Amino acid sequence: MPRPKQRTAELRDRIIDAAMTILANDGVTGFTTRKVASGAGTSTPAVYELFGDKSGLLREVLFRGFELLGARLRALTESDDPRADLVAVVQAFRRFVRANPVLAQLMFSQTFADFDPGPDEQRAGAAVREFVVARVRRCTDTGVIAGDPVDIAHVVVALAQGLAAQEAGRWLGTSKASVDRRWALGIGALLDGLRRA
Repeated sequence: MPRPKQRTAELRDRIIDAAMTILANDGVTGFTTRKVASGAGTSTPAVYELFGDKSGLLREVLFRGFELLGARLRALTESDDPRADLVAVVQAFRRFVRANPVLAQLMFSQTFADFDPGPDEQRAGAAVREFVVARVRRCTDTGVIAGDPVDIAHVVVALAQGLAAQEAGRWLGTSKASVDRRWALGIGALLDGLRRA
């Protein structure tokens, strides 16, 4: 009788879920393959067999992060107001970063020196970029703002990342009202500065 298959898709998902939990709870410095294996109820060799090494596991976590962010963005409805729709993208990004601060750090910076995203992860990141560019393009096509949509999309994401990092570090204020006001100020200043003369 053949031995039952141990390395299943269910185990793979369980390991990725455990990795995301450990990353969220213990941060980058506390992230180890052994902890992930224990959290998933499996062995370290099983993690290596499925993902190759720690970098392979992190690639999968990154891919899952971009899938989650992409799902949040795709859930946004499109209105008759392109500017409001672009602001909604920034706010969705903000909510994602607040809910997943360590994951967002991994996704948007090279946290691990030996980490190199593969083609699947780059495609997942590209899908998020393309969504943001499409929302910016609606604004440029309707004359709400002027400029190259790709350039503006990069600046919009950079602004959102910067504000999210400042919020996470409690640099934007101590009350929800002051933090929200400063987000609105930053987004408004950027978009107002890009309006057609």
